[in-house]
Amino acid sequence: MKVKVNGVRSIPISGEFIRLDSLLKYASVASTGGEAKMLVKVGEALIGGEPCMQRGRKVRPGDVVRCCGQTLLVRRAQ
Repeated sequence: MKVKVNGVRSIPISGEFIRLDSLLKYASVASTGGEAKMLVKVGEALIGGEPCMQRGRKVRPGDVVRCCGQTLLVRRAQ
């Protein structure tokens, strides 16, 4: 269940990590995988406030991702 609190969306993942491009698509920040890839490639995605241009970057529970005006907090699914 995706929950939004104070402008931050909580995104649950079931595994140990999720790839950055997959997270953007899963969280509906990008509508397609190609769009997610492009967002990462141009430096639109920030992890912990730092630009990340590696679409295969592993995002783990506790990481905060910002992209396209949205803030995502990745957490472990229960």
